[in-house]
Amino acid sequence: MSIKTQSEIEKMRISGRILANTLKILTEMAVEGITPKDLAKVAASELKRNGATATFLGYGGTPPYPDVICISVNDQVQHSVPTNIPLKNGDIVNFDFGVTYDGLVTDSGVTICVGGVPNQSQRRLLEGTKQALYDAISIIKPGIKVGDISSTIEKTLRKYKLGIVKELVGHGVGHELHEDLEVPNYGKAGTGPVLKPGMTIAVEPITTLGKPDIYQDNDGWTLRTWDGSLSAQFEHTILITENGCEVLTAL
Repeated sequence: MSIKTQSEIEKMRISGRILANTLKILTEMAVEGITPKDLAKVAASELKRNGATATFLGYGGTPPYPDVICISVNDQVQHSVPTNIPLKNGDIVNFDFGVTYDGLVTDSGVTICVGGVPNQSQRRLLEGTKQALYDAISIIKPGIKVGDISSTIEKTLRKYKLGIVKELVGHGVGHELHEDLEVPNYGKAGTGPVLKPGMTIAVEPITTLGKPDIYQDNDGWTLRTWDGSLSAQFEHTILITENGCEVLTAL
């Protein structure tokens, strides 16, 4: 896990601002009738306008990831390739986005309810997943261990009675999309690597309303819940500072 220089941190701040502004635009545009593919085109346009590139496009795997952003709808969990199926009011939609600016990467995600009026269980899904992220951010500082973050997230998700997708975890980020530190969404406090100033990590609770079991669709990327239950994810890229942390992907 690399320690970032001041120059690298500044590039990540720029990357994070581009990312946050783009997610704001996309969530405001995500209304009934628009397609995920339409929204992905907007994301690509914003990257070009800001002199940044899409971290996800062509990433890993066989086949390589084919679009600039992952847009997961309802029972789609993560890594979902944007489709031409129009969104409907009441759909749960997750945007997971990576931005590369001058060689430095940030990664962030947000989940919304199309139409803005979630039912009771959808509200529990969205509020619990988001709360878990912010509970984790509230404790991040030099000297804590990764397990402290994992334990904090798990406690919040258990309180909201959400399924925890254990195959998908947070990670180091910066020079690459996935650096060699993993941040699970479950675990034991006081365990794992110690956080140090200059580290940058992506923290991302990923949850379901039902069982946490997932499978991969035949496009080779899109992950879905086995039981068809709804899924959510909230994510920020976070810099560990001398005295605490800085969220690099917040507006």
